[in-house]
Amino acid sequence: MSTHPVLATHYLGLPLSGPVIASAGPLTRDVDSLTALQDAGAAAVVLPSLFEEDVLDEEWRLADMMDAGDGFAEFSAGPLPTIDLPELGAAHHLRLLERAKAALEVPVIASLNATHHGSWERYARMMVEVGADALELNLYTVAADRAQSAADVEARQLDIIASVRGCLDVPLAVKVSPYYSSFGHFAAAAYHQGADGFVVFNRFYAPDIDLDRLALTPRLALSSSADLRVALRWLGILRAQLPDVGLAATGGVHGWEDVVKSLLVGADVACTTAAVIQQGPAAITGMLDGLRSWLAEHDYDSVDQLRGSMSAASVPDPSTYERSQYREIVTH
Repeated sequence: MSTHPVLATHYLGLPLSGPVIASAGPLTRDVDSLTALQDAGAAAVVLPSLFEEDVLDEEWRLADMMDAGDGFAEFSAGPLPTIDLPELGAAHHLRLLERAKAALEVPVIASLNATHHGSWERYARMMVEVGADALELNLYTVAADRAQSAADVEARQLDIIASVRGCLDVPLAVKVSPYYSSFGHFAAAAYHQGADGFVVFNRFYAPDIDLDRLALTPRLALSSSADLRVALRWLGILRAQLPDVGLAATGGVHGWEDVVKSLLVGADVACTTAAVIQQGPAAITGMLDGLRSWLAEHDYDSVDQLRGSMSAASVPDPSTYERSQYREIVTH
């Protein structure tokens, strides 16, 4: 029995101390909490996504304020007000990235969700210039335009991946949703367009309805371990179909058991947010301790030895990942 299994691994070509990553969330918005996550064992951190709409909104508000001041003689004749320009627009995200890189030893992964052609590349370059070790394209969008077919939506996403890949020299991951008619086909196409890895899967936070105000209200519903099951199926399939691609499990990683399951089906790393929100950075320490104990108990020398041993390429019946699961559930 190995009493000291090796947790060190790789993701997107980046050397990591272990297979648990702190994904984007409230605790990755601040350098002090980022440091606490690192100290708890997070092998890398993903900063909150730069959403282009938020950046443009902040920039427009600044422009409106400056335009309003031009209408007052007292304002235009007096000294300029003190404005913390580095904290406005994209500069807010870049400043956090810059400070995180200076404070942390683990890789810092930037996340981006843009809306306009050309913006993806522009913001991506800015993030890499200030030190991002890798970039995660957050393809969070709701395809609600009935004039666009599924093929149109996928073609646009593939074009984004190719365009961003063409202007970067750091690893590129794509955070995707499970809502594709043929996800395996899309993943293969994205890989050929330059995606080095996939984060499986993005969670869509659907709004609730406030019956008193008759208004749509955003609701944060944290994930549970049960939410990880769809990702486990596709991680197992992708590991068999795209053996060289980087794979990260997300959306339901709450304990060491979830980390073990993710590795078994072929994930390189498991990303966690909800568990850290609920338990603090110590949640990551608990995951690593549990993983280490399980590996030792089951005679694994390392997480690399464990990885993919239950992927679709390794199990006796690959259909376990596909139709047979549905049939067994509904007929028993």
